[in-house]
Amino acid sequence: MKLDKRTAVVTGGARGIGLAIVTRYLDEGARVAIADIDRAAAERAVAELKAARGSDAPVMAVALDVCDAASREAMIAAVEATLGPIDILVNNAAVFDMAPVLEVSEASYDKQFGVNVKGTFFTLQAVAARMVARGEGGKIINMASQAGRRGEALVSMYCASKAAVISLTQSCGLDLIKHRINVNGIAPGVVDTPMWDEVDALFARYEGRPPGEKKRLVGEAVPYGRMGRPEDHAGAAVFLASDDSDYVVAQTLNVDGGNWMS
Repeated sequence: MKLDKRTAVVTGGARGIGLAIVTRYLDEGARVAIADIDRAAAERAVAELKAARGSDAPVMAVALDVCDAASREAMIAAVEATLGPIDILVNNAAVFDMAPVLEVSEASYDKQFGVNVKGTFFTLQAVAARMVARGEGGKIINMASQAGRRGEALVSMYCASKAAVISLTQSCGLDLIKHRINVNGIAPGVVDTPMWDEVDALFARYEGRPPGEKKRLVGEAVPYGRMGRPEDHAGAAVFLASDDSDYVVAQTLNVDGGNWMS
C-alpha cells in the first residue's frame, strides 16, 4: 500500500496506460480521479472498477480538456471536493498523428503541441500551485515516449512534442523540488493499445504495408521480445508516485523493453 490515503489524478485515464495506472494506484491504497476529455468513457471505467472492487471504491470520473484553463480549474475543484487535495498527478493525456514532413498540416501541429505540450505543462502548473500552497510536497509524472528521444521521418511533430515533455520534466523538476514536489517522467516504447491499431493503419498508408505488418515488426524488434502492455508501466508509475522516489528528480525513466538506452 505504497500510496495509502493519497489522492491521485490521472489525465487520459479512461483507457490504455492511463487506466492501467489508475487500477494499480487503487491497489496501492490511493484515491483516484480519472480525468478524461471523454467523460462517458471515464464513467464507464469507474463503473467497471466499482463493480470489481465494491461501490465504495475511492475512484471518480471527471471531465477534463487539458487545453482549456476553465476545464483544468473545474477538474481540480471537483477532485478536491470529492477525494481531497491532490498529492499525485499523472499527465497521461496525449494525441498522435503522423505524416511526411511536406504533408504536416498546421492543424495537426497545433493539436499535438496543444495537448501533448501545452496541456501537460499547464495541468502541471495548476496542480503544482495547489501543492505549493499546501506545503506538503507532491509527485508529478509526465508521460513522454521513446519518440521523444529521437527523430522519426514520418512522426516529426509527435517526436518533437514528446521531446518537449522530457525537457519540461527536467526544467519543472529542477524548479519545483525546492517545494518537495518531485517531477519525473516515463517514456514508454511501443505499447499494444487501441491507439497502436490507428498508428499501424497510418504506417500502412504511408509505407505501403499490409495492415498489421508494422505492428508485428515493431513488436518483434523489441529486445524483450514483444510490445509493451499498459500494465507494464504501472510499476514505474507507483515508484515515481511513492516515497521510494523522493530522491529522484527531473528524470524520465525508459519503460520500453530495452528499445532505447539513455
